Amino acid sequence: MTDSLSNSTRRRFLGNITTGLMGVGLSHLLGQDSVIARSSGGNAWNAGSGYTHFKPRAKRVLQIFCPGAASHMDLWEHKPALEKYDGTAMPGEENLVSFQGKNGPLMKSPWEFKPAGQSGKMISSMMPHMAKHVDDIAFFHGMQSKTNTHGPGCVFVNTGHPTEGFPSAGSWISYALGSMSDNLPTYVAIPDIRGEPPNGKANWSNGFLPAKHQAIIMAAHQPIRNLNKPDKISEQEERGTRDLLRFFNQNHAALRPEESDLQARIGAYELAGKMQLSAPEVRDFQSEPEHIHKLYGTDSKNRLKAAYGRNCLLARRLLERGVRYVNLFCASRASGVDGLLNWDAHKTLKADYDRHIPVFDQPTAALLTDLKQRGMLEDTLVLWTTEFGRMPTCQEGTVGRDHNPDGFTLWMMGGGVKPGISYGATDDFGRRAIENPTTIWEFYSTVLHILGLDYNQLSWYHNGLDRRLTDVHGHVIKAVLA
Repeated sequence: MTDSLSNSTRRRFLGNITTGLMGVGLSHLLGQDSVIARSSGGNAWNAGSGYTHFKPRAKRVLQIFCPGAASHMDLWEHKPALEKYDGTAMPGEENLVSFQGKNGPLMKSPWEFKPAGQSGKMISSMMPHMAKHVDDIAFFHGMQSKTNTHGPGCVFVNTGHPTEGFPSAGSWISYALGSMSDNLPTYVAIPDIRGEPPNGKANWSNGFLPAKHQAIIMAAHQPIRNLNKPDKISEQEERGTRDLLRFFNQNHAALRPEESDLQARIGAYELAGKMQLSAPEVRDFQSEPEHIHKLYGTDSKNRLKAAYGRNCLLARRLLERGVRYVNLFCASRASGVDGLLNWDAHKTLKADYDRHIPVFDQPTAALLTDLKQRGMLEDTLVLWTTEFGRMPTCQEGTVGRDHNPDGFTLWMMGGGVKPGISYGATDDFGRRAIENPTTIWEFYSTVLHILGLDYNQLSWYHNGLDRRLTDVHGHVIKAVLA
C-alpha cells in the first residue's frame, strides 16, 4: 500500500510538473502576443490595443522634418535687432568660436518679414503659402538641443536621445497605440528624393522595441519592391502558398517567442500580402483631381518641388487610410558645407534657401490646407521639426550661418493644439532661448499628452532601466493645449 501511494504521488508529481511547464510556456507566448508596457509606478497596461491613459485629443501624427538645421530667424522668428545692428559685432560674443570656427558680425535675414493672418504673426516673405496657416500654428520659439552636430541632432529630435539605438517617436506611438489599418503599416517614413537624412534609418528605428514598430519606408519616387506577384502564378495558388507558409511560420515562431525580429518579419510578410492591393491604390495619384495636383505643385517645373509635392500628397493619402504616424522629410544629408541637399547653410545662406524654401513652402502648405478641408486636422497632430537652429552672425568670411543648439523654433498644429500662439522666445538676436526654454523632452511630453498618453507611464524595460521617449525628463506644456 505504501508502494502504491508512493507511485501515485510520483505520478501526480510528474504530471503536475508537465502541466506547470506547459502553463509557463503558454503564459510566455501570450505575454509575447500581448506586450505589456511597464510604468515607472509599477502599473501595467496593454500596449498596442488603442488603450490610452486619458481621453486623446488626436489619434494620428504627421511629423515634417527639415534636415540640416533650418534657420529660425530666417523663417519663423522675426528679429528687428538683426536689421538694426547688421554688420556689427554681437555684444558679449565678439570673438565667438562655434561649430565650424570663428564667427563674423551679425547678419540680418536676406528676406523681409511680413505680418500674416489675423494674429499678425511676422513670417518670412519667402513663405507666402505657409503664411496662410500661422493662425492655426503653436510656435515653440525657445527650443534648445543637447548637441550641435547634425547626425546626433537629428536622432535627438526624432528619438529623444542623441545616440543611436533608441526608438523613434513614431515607434513609441506604434507600440503604445497600435494600428488603425488592417492593410497598411502603422508607421511610415517618407524620405526625400534627395536622399535620407543624417544618420539615415536611425531616425525611424524601433531601437529596443519589438522590430515590428520600425517605420516602413514608402515614397512617391520609390516604388515598393517585389510587391506584385508573377503573372504565371494564379490567385488560388498564391493564396494556398500563403496559408501553408503562415502555418510553418507560426509553428516556427512559437518555438522562439523571444525573437521579436522573427515575429516582425512574419508580420511584415503578411502585411506585404495585404499591401499588394492597398499600396498600389494609396500611390495611385491619377485618381486625384487636377485641382489637388495644382494645390500641391506636383506639376511644377521644379523637379525637387514636384517630387516633394507628391510625397506630401502621399502623406495625406496614408493618413486618411489609417496610418497612425507619418514621418515626412524635406531635404536629406549634408553635402559638404554648401547646403545643396539640405538646410545646412554655412557659406551661402541666401542662395541655399532660395533653393529650399520654394520646394518646402507650397507643398507643405497644401498638405495642411488639404487636411483642414477634409476635417482631418481635428484629430491629426502636425509637427514641424529640425535638429537645431543657426547663428545670428555670419561665419567669418562667408554669408552663411553656423550651427546654433541654444535657440531655435519647432511648431505644432491640429488636434489638441491652441492655434495662433507663440510659446517661448530667443533673445533680441536669436542667439539663445531666454523665455520658456524648451527641450525635445517637453515637446514630446506634450505630444504624448495630446494622444492621451502619460509620458511617465509609457516605458520599456531595457538593460536594467525603464526607458522612455522623454528619458528621465519632461513635462506637459499646458500653455499650448486647446
